[in-house]
Amino acid sequence: MSTNWAAEDLISLRERVYLHIKDLILEGEFKTGDRLVERELADRLNISRTPIREALFRLESQGFVKTVPRKGVIVADISEKEIIEVFTILSSLEVLAAKLAVQKLDEETKSNIDTYIKKVEECLDNEEAFSDLHGEYNQLLYSAAKNSKLQEILSGLSDYIRAFAKIGYKNPGRAVQSMEEHVKIMDAIMNQESEMAEYLTKIHMENSKKAYIEAVNQSKEKRKG
Repeated sequence: MSTNWAAEDLISLRERVYLHIKDLILEGEFKTGDRLVERELADRLNISRTPIREALFRLESQGFVKTVPRKGVIVADISEKEIIEVFTILSSLEVLAAKLAVQKLDEETKSNIDTYIKKVEECLDNEEAFSDLHGEYNQLLYSAAKNSKLQEILSGLSDYIRAFAKIGYKNPGRAVQSMEEHVKIMDAIMNQESEMAEYLTKIHMENSKKAYIEAVNQSKEKRKG
């Protein structure tokens, strides 16, 4: 797949390249152990190697890729232990985000929540749309907290395990259950029920972690069989 890039300015180009390569990793197009060669990526995106090099350096600092002697830059293998640890951290921080979202609820957030809930209700029979809705939920919750540093940290952690969180959707019924949990959390925020919003967020994250672990264990059993 060829992508054309218009260099409106160097700063926006750097950011777009970084986000694009990260998405390719998170969506599984670049898999664990794959080599990421600057020249090949530059040719693929029809840009110079400098923003590619900067993107790879940034991705390495975040643990998405690593430099291996005689191999170069490869997609890093994120362990199950690390993923579970991130789920645990995310749980605490998303509970905080839900609390702040209630405290700082305004008309704009109410409107955004209302729009999101309607989208979920319209898509409950279309699980293919859940991936985009999950990302939209995250950004809605994080922005509703109105704390830029918290939003930055949460977005980074959420990105870090995006592909792995989706693994839990393989469990029958989990995708729909997850969307329903989102709606309940948003309802609690809309009603300014802080303790309920925090509790529901904690349960949602625990269920997401549990679904991931179950899906991984089932995959291991299949490989043994």
